[in-house]
Amino acid sequence: MLSLAPLTRRRGSGARPAVLTAALSALLAAALATPVAAQTSGDGWEMGDPRLVTPWTDDVSQTNALPEYPRPQLTRKEWRNLNGVWEFAGASAGEAPPFGETLAERILVPYPTESALSGIQRHEDHMWYRRTVEVPPDWRVGKANRLELHFGAVDYAAVVYVNGQEVARHKGGYGAFSADVTDALNPSGPQEIVVGVEDRTDATWQPVGKQRRVPDRGIFYEGASGIWQTVWMEPVPTGHVDSLDMVPDIDTSTLRLTVNTQGDVAGTRVEATVRDGRRIVSRTTGAPGQPIDLPVPGAKLWSPDSPFLYDLDVVLKSHHRPVDRVSSYFGMREIGTAEGADGRKRITLNGEVLFLMSTLDQGYWPDGIYTAPTDEALRFDLEQHKELGFNTVRKHIKTEPDRWYYHADRLGLLVWQDMPSMRTGGRPPEPAQRQFEAELHELVAEKKNWTSIIGWVPFNEGWGEWSREATGRIAEEIKEQDPSRLVNAHSGVNCCDSLGDSGKGDVIDWHAYPGPAEPMPDGARVSIDGEHGGYGLEVDGHMWFGEGHAYRMLPDQESLTAAYVDNQRQVLSAARRCAISGAIYTQITDVEHEVNGFFTYDRQVKKMDFGQVRAVNEAIIRNADGSGDDGPAPDPGTPGLAGVHAYKFNEGSGTTAKDAVGDADATLTGTEWTQGVHEGGLSFAGAGEADTGRGLVDTAGSYTVSAWARLDEAGGGFQTVVSQDTGQHSAFFLQYSGQDQRWAMSFVGLRALSPTKPEVGRWYHLTGVRDAQAGTLELFVDGQKVDTKSACTADGSAGDTVIGRGQYNGGEVDHLRGDVDDVRIFDRALSDQEVAELARAGE
Repeated sequence: MLSLAPLTRRRGSGARPAVLTAALSALLAAALATPVAAQTSGDGWEMGDPRLVTPWTDDVSQTNALPEYPRPQLTRKEWRNLNGVWEFAGASAGEAPPFGETLAERILVPYPTESALSGIQRHEDHMWYRRTVEVPPDWRVGKANRLELHFGAVDYAAVVYVNGQEVARHKGGYGAFSADVTDALNPSGPQEIVVGVEDRTDATWQPVGKQRRVPDRGIFYEGASGIWQTVWMEPVPTGHVDSLDMVPDIDTSTLRLTVNTQGDVAGTRVEATVRDGRRIVSRTTGAPGQPIDLPVPGAKLWSPDSPFLYDLDVVLKSHHRPVDRVSSYFGMREIGTAEGADGRKRITLNGEVLFLMSTLDQGYWPDGIYTAPTDEALRFDLEQHKELGFNTVRKHIKTEPDRWYYHADRLGLLVWQDMPSMRTGGRPPEPAQRQFEAELHELVAEKKNWTSIIGWVPFNEGWGEWSREATGRIAEEIKEQDPSRLVNAHSGVNCCDSLGDSGKGDVIDWHAYPGPAEPMPDGARVSIDGEHGGYGLEVDGHMWFGEGHAYRMLPDQESLTAAYVDNQRQVLSAARRCAISGAIYTQITDVEHEVNGFFTYDRQVKKMDFGQVRAVNEAIIRNADGSGDDGPAPDPGTPGLAGVHAYKFNEGSGTTAKDAVGDADATLTGTEWTQGVHEGGLSFAGAGEADTGRGLVDTAGSYTVSAWARLDEAGGGFQTVVSQDTGQHSAFFLQYSGQDQRWAMSFVGLRALSPTKPEVGRWYHLTGVRDAQAGTLELFVDGQKVDTKSACTADGSAGDTVIGRGQYNGGEVDHLRGDVDDVRIFDRALSDQEVAELARAGE
C-alpha cells in the first residue's frame, strides 16, 4: 500500500515541526523578525491553477511569500523583505522602461512567471516588474548609512532602475547581485523600483539546466523565468562588511577568515568571535581584506552524524568603536582523498573513509517550478534524505537559495553542486563559452562557504561541452579557485554527448541505468557512480501529465522497493570490489514526466517502504569502508594460443564456417568467401553475419577475442567484427567505432581505442582482452597494447557469439563492411607477450 507523506495539511491546520538544532540563535532571531516593506496592493493578484498541489501550496499568500532572512551566513539586524505582490507586464525587446506607469498585471515575487504561485503562469521572453518602497527614516540612509538592494537570483538578464536611474545590470540566472541605490533615492516618500528581465531560455546558449521553452515529456522541464529568489534591502555603513571567506583547517584547528569590505574602511580593524552556543571559543583581531586565523581549540568536527556548527560574530571597528556588525557560522570539516585499506583511492571526510550515498535532487516543484513554495517545503526534501538514510545530495544542474544550503549544513548532508548546463544539441559558440565560465566562477565564489558543499561539478554528460581540453582546463581553474573541495570535472563522462575523459579533476564519474556504474579509481582520482537506478511507479492523481516514464517501471510499491534494495546491494558490491567512493540514485522526487522518485512530484505520496530503503542505505555507508573485496579467484583458463574456439575461414564454399578447435560451427548469412591474410577469409557487405549458435564467452569472467580485420570504408558508422548477444546490448564489441573513427574494444558506454584511424583496405590484427581480476578492458592492434580502460565488473550473458555485427536495444546493428580472418576465442586474459606472439604467428 502506498503511504501518504506526513505533511498533507492545508494552511492553519497544524503546528510546524520542531527545530532540530540549538545553534545559530542569532540567525533564528533574524529569521523570525521577517520585516516586510509596504508593497504594491494585492488587488488583482490571484494564484494560478497548479496541476498538482503540494502540502504547502495553500500556505502561500500575498503577505507571506518566503519571509525568512535570505542570507544566513551574513546576517544584519536591520533589513526589509521585498517579496510579495509587484506589478508585472510582458514586454518587447528594446522597449522603454515603464517609469511612473501602473502595469496591468500582478505577480507574486519571488515565484517564476511560469509557476502557478506567481499568478502569471506563462513564459515571457521580456518582462517588466515594478513596485514602490519607503525607506525607514531611522535607517539614516544618505547620512551615516547607504542603502543596498539585493536580488537572490533573476533568470536571466536583469537591469534594475530606482526612480528612473539605472543602478544594476546582471547576466546569469543563478547568481546573486546587489546595488548601492543611495544616490538614486528621492529625499523622502515612495521610491520606485523597476526591473527589466530578458529570458529566452533554450532559444539561446545561456545556462539553463533542465529548463526548456517546450518541455519534452522526458528529462527536460518547464522554464523558470524572472525573479525566482528573494529580493530585499538593508542599510549598511559607508564602510562595511561585504562578504566573508571562510576555510576551516582541522589539522591546525583554525578557521582562516577573510573579511571583505566595501567603502571607506581606512584605519579599521576586524574583531572576530567564535562561539559554541553562549561560550566564547576565541576572539581574534586583524585587518580587513587580509586572512586571519581564528583558533578553534579542541574543534568539534562537522559530519553527517554530528553536524555541529560554530557561531561567528564579526565586528568592523574604527578606533575601538563598532562601525559594522554581522553574524555568521561555520563547520569544521575537511573533504579529501586517501588510500583505503585495500590500497585504492577513496573519498574521506575529516581524514576517514566515508561512502557518499546520495540522491539526484533536481529542485523542481509543481506549484513554484524553481522556487519552493515555503521554507518548510525547502527543508522537507532535505529532511527526507536523512529519513531515507542518505548522507549526500547531488544538486543537479541547478542552484538553490542560500537557505537550502543552510538547512543542509544544519541537518548534516554533504552536497555535490552542479553547474547549470547550457542546452543540449551542438556545441556552443565562443561567446557562450566565456559566459558559461564566468557564471561557473561566480557560482563557486558565492557558495564556497557552505559547510555542506564538498564538490563542484562543471559538466554533465557533455551537455554544452565544447572541447575535452577546455573541460580539463576548467577543472584545474576551479580547483585553483577553491582548493578545499573536490572537483568532479565531468559527471557521466562515459555517456551521451561527452567528448571523453580529460583526465583532470579529483573524480572519475560514470552514469549507468539501472546500473550502478562501476568506474575504478586511478592513481590520481577517486571514482563514483554519478547516476544510477531510476526505477519508476505511476501513482494516479499525482502525476504532472497523468502518466509517466522511468528507466524501468514497476507495478506496485512492494516490487519498486524490492528493485531498489537489490540495486543498492549491487552498489555495495561495486564499492567493495570496484572501490567507488559514492553513488547517486535517481531521484528524490518525481519531476514532471519522470516518475522515478521516492515521492510523487507533489510530495504527497511515499512510493517505497522507507524503512527498507533506510536499512540498505545505512548498510552501504557502514560497510563500504575502504577494506575492499577482490571477489572469487579467477579460473586459470585453457593454456596455449589455439584458443577454445577458432574460425580460419578456409572452407571456400558453403554456408558454414568450421570451428577449428571447439564444436561451435558458425552459420553464415549474407557473406562471401574471399582471400584472407593467410588462406581463406570471409567478406561482409554491410548486412551479413556468422552466428556461432551459442555464447562462447563467459562475459562475467576473463576472456580474450582476436581477429584479423580489413575495412572497406571508415566513416561515421560503427562496424563490429566480433560480439556476443544478450537480447539487449552486446556484452562486448570488438569493432570500428565510427564516433571516434578508431578501432575499439567496447562495452556499452566504455571504449578502449586505438590512437589512429585505420586505413581502408589494410589488414589489422585486433585483440580485445577482458581481465576480470584486474578490472580492465584492453585493446591491442598488431600485437601492441594501445589502450586500457577500467571496467571493474561485467554481467554474464547467454546470447550467441556473432562475427560481423553487434546488438543494441535488442536490434542487430553495426554490420561490418569488410573482411575477417582467423577469429579466436580464449577463456582467459592473454598476457601482453602472448598477444604479441599471436599477432606474429598468424595461423
